[in-house]
Amino acid sequence: MGKRKDDAAIRAVIFDLDGTLIDTEKYYRIFWPRALAEFGYHMTDSQALSMRSLGRPFAPARLKEWFGEELDYLKVRQRRKEMMEECLDREGIQRKPGAPELLGRLKKDGIITAIATATDLERTDKYLKMTGLAGCFDKIISATMVTEGKPSPHVYLYACEQLGLKPEECMAVEDSPNGVLSAYRAGCKVVMVPDQTKADEELKQYLYAVANTLEEVYHQGKFIFEGCFCD
Repeated sequence: MGKRKDDAAIRAVIFDLDGTLIDTEKYYRIFWPRALAEFGYHMTDSQALSMRSLGRPFAPARLKEWFGEELDYLKVRQRRKEMMEECLDREGIQRKPGAPELLGRLKKDGIITAIATATDLERTDKYLKMTGLAGCFDKIISATMVTEGKPSPHVYLYACEQLGLKPEECMAVEDSPNGVLSAYRAGCKVVMVPDQTKADEELKQYLYAVANTLEEVYHQGKFIFEGCFCD
């Protein structure tokens, strides 16, 4: 591991939600294609993966680019949400291993914690309660609060503003390329904990560190926060 020192100390850690703190990203991969199939469209697995954390206006634009301008994005998205919620209500949601331990460590160290998610506030609150993570965060920011979602930097810039901190004082923890780009473009230090796909060489240029799991971030947190790159 090679040392990387940055000037600003980390005062806050801003987490993505789906695929980072809770094991829900895999369901988007399943239910985007299923919802589209009900409307007569075929989405490949690679297309579904590229939709991870993709927000407004990018998600509707991408689907229309693939399937035509006549696609009714709001109807397809609503159907995907219905199918996914039925599944989550039936099967429950698992939090990612190491999530409560890492959050507890950050609190103990006096580091602010927040969420910056593409998920709306109502479902975010529901998911946090279902996984026992409610009340663990100083701020919860949804991309519905800004004009552009990920990979635009807006949600992270707004989160930093709400925390009263500069982006360089904040570390983002993300699992997907769109999330990584959003945080990086905002000026945050980005730790990627890959979920559905690993970080490729192109993506690594935007990363402050890579950890295999949140447990690794917890156990090697001292090294990550001091600037070690974990391959």
